[in-house]
Amino acid sequence: MAVEEILKNAKENDISHLLCVAIDLDGSPDIIKLAQKYEMVSASVGIHPNTDLVDEASIEDIINLANTDEVVGVGETGLDYFRSEGDLEWQRDRFRTHITAAKELNKPLIIHTREAKDDVIKILKEEGADEVGGVMHCFVEDWETAQAAMDLNFLISFSGIVTFKNARELQDVAKQVPLEQMLVETDSPYLAPMPFRGKTNQPAYVRHVAEFIANLRNIEFDEVANQTSNNYNKLFNKIK
Repeated sequence: MAVEEILKNAKENDISHLLCVAIDLDGSPDIIKLAQKYEMVSASVGIHPNTDLVDEASIEDIINLANTDEVVGVGETGLDYFRSEGDLEWQRDRFRTHITAAKELNKPLIIHTREAKDDVIKILKEEGADEVGGVMHCFVEDWETAQAAMDLNFLISFSGIVTFKNARELQDVAKQVPLEQMLVETDSPYLAPMPFRGKTNQPAYVRHVAEFIANLRNIEFDEVANQTSNNYNKLFNKIK
């Protein structure tokens, strides 16, 4: 699907802004160019924890790429112990590098965690990540982890996973997270929400995530939409 069509579909679903998140430094310049071209797009810079066989970025590498108005956050970064094996100290070192860069830039972090929640929270605390805060992207962890993250100045972001029938525990978390500390997302092109599960995801579908959470909490859709939009704007400094 062309970028123009993706953005058109988003606008038709009352999506005013979206964040294009980097997974490696090689692709980050292209994301920044998208943000420069399209007013409703912002960018992040970072290396996903699952991205291996790449030259490790220095703090300066991240800062040099991210030190522009179009880049509103650092990440996707964090830890992922699900697919990786062996000594994962390289992941933890990479994570610390991103946190240091984010603090120097004074830009929020976009955190990925999978089967690594304890180490993620531990490193966020050790590195003083609460100075910049950020978002726990595509959150799938338990309530205790959500509480620990919120205590460190991080918002909890729910993706299409929360709409899945087998996501009961995650739905319980979505009922408890204060709206003032919540975001909604798609993680496009993956993890399309119901009723599109199994299909290619797109930003327009974030509306279905917000609608599901509104129904889950027995509140109006506009309450979720307006508050999460305000949270986004506040976290990312009113965007561009």
